[in-house]
Amino acid sequence: MAPRIPRGIRIACAAAALAVAGCQETERSLNGLFPKADAPVPAELAKTMQTKGMAAAAPVFVRIFKEESKLEVWKEAANGRYDLLSTYDICKWSGVLGPKIKEGDRQAPEGFYTVNPYQMNPKSDYYLSFNMGFPNAFDRAHGRTGTHLMVHGACSSAGCYSMTDENVAEIYALARDAFKGGQRNFQIQAFPFRMTPENMARHRGDPNIEFWRMLKEGSDHFEITRVPPKVDVCEKRYVFNRIAADDKPFKADQPCPQTTQPDTLALAYGAKQAKDGKAYQEEIRKLAFKEMFANRTPPDNDNAAQGSLAAARGADTADAARAAESQARAEGGIPVPEPAPRIEETPPPPKKRGLLALFGVKG
Repeated sequence: MAPRIPRGIRIACAAAALAVAGCQETERSLNGLFPKADAPVPAELAKTMQTKGMAAAAPVFVRIFKEESKLEVWKEAANGRYDLLSTYDICKWSGVLGPKIKEGDRQAPEGFYTVNPYQMNPKSDYYLSFNMGFPNAFDRAHGRTGTHLMVHGACSSAGCYSMTDENVAEIYALARDAFKGGQRNFQIQAFPFRMTPENMARHRGDPNIEFWRMLKEGSDHFEITRVPPKVDVCEKRYVFNRIAADDKPFKADQPCPQTTQPDTLALAYGAKQAKDGKAYQEEIRKLAFKEMFANRTPPDNDNAAQGSLAAARGADTADAARAAESQARAEGGIPVPEPAPRIEETPPPPKKRGLLALFGVKG
């Protein structure tokens, strides 16, 4: 008869076997012990925070890019600047590129929004969610309407940004922990696309381009400082990192008060504008060439015809380049220089040849 193994040893062995054979299943079981709104941040994400020098309860903020269907969560590091923590695929967003205008247009918002603790919804019909805060002061100043614009789970959208349940649970947990750590609210920056000069050039003909240029300023401020910008609204437009004289309030539909801005930020922003302006002009030239060649009829096999068409293309290319550069400079507020005058060179007359030269005699 086999000796009886004490009960305590049997339990310990079973627990050890479970830990070795089924770590992932054990983790899922532990997560199942918590209500979905209270589930902890996944261990891998917590390790990433530790590697990047981020406290578990450090502040967060969110950036959204429609065209790329990406949502980024940034988190404050020990140096006070924000670092990218995680990027998630947006499962669905509705509408087209451009801001939300009115209730029922099925457009997902674009702009700068604020999420407070009371906007978090642990009992959402779409797994978990938080309200983006639309309409904000800018939207209201322009008469825009809409309600219940969310970031949520369930991968279904009618004007919201929809995530998978797994992804929204992570985002929700990061925001929840930041609130527990003392963050009063967090910012959402919702953009039509990544605000690069190349993308701005590509979409320059869109009716929303002036609105997007305004959004780009706020995006640029973050790219420079790595801190979410202070956002206000006056004269029905966004203003960023402005300090009002005598602490006068910013009113969305009123003239902007007299403001100042840190010199270092103003200089850095000016330098970024200059750099982006050059990239913008170069992209417009590239786009002009692509459009021109896309509309060309292929030449036939006749050598003379090919040569004539090549010459014509060369002339058109030069003209297109000059036109594109002028347009880019005008759109960027850069003075367009007068074209240099074209100088036609006259070849010298042929030398007269003497009678002896005709017979190959030098003289």
